[in-house]
Amino acid sequence: MPELQVRKDQKDQPVAKRQPSDVFAPLSPFNRSFGLSPFEWMREFTREMDRAFHGSTSFMEAEGWVPTMDVQQCNGTLTLTAELPGLKKDEVKVEVTDDALIIEGDRRREHNEDHEGYHRVERSYGHFYRSIPLPEGAKTDQVKAELQEGVLKVTLPVPEMKNHSRQVPVEVSTK
Repeated sequence: MPELQVRKDQKDQPVAKRQPSDVFAPLSPFNRSFGLSPFEWMREFTREMDRAFHGSTSFMEAEGWVPTMDVQQCNGTLTLTAELPGLKKDEVKVEVTDDALIIEGDRRREHNEDHEGYHRVERSYGHFYRSIPLPEGAKTDQVKAELQEGVLKVTLPVPEMKNHSRQVPVEVSTK
């Protein structure tokens, strides 16, 4: 270890800064010391991961694709709305059984960029499969499906649900 000398008579002399090689200071993969708190370290790790994957294919696209769906039951109709951007009707399969509504399909994307000095191609493929349970008594023979501008809407008549709830009074304890 280097020797440290202290001189009181030289007040205007700049103090030499300690170099990382002067002492043992383990470094994280981001060239910061492990002296960070766990929360600061995770924030730094998240920033580095965001920077590393900015503009590239997400992990969900690499593993598979799960489209966003909304299911509502109102006025005797079950309505399913699914966001399927870029898909055509022959890439989506809608099937109904006595107890489930099944939506599945494949998404294929290819993005080409030609710039001066390089050519970049990104491809992603994703299969999705969703099975939505149907209520008892659903009229599966009257199901309708429509795909318009990347939004799939499936409607199906179902029996009205009877409300079997009642309000319970809350009492105050006198203990």
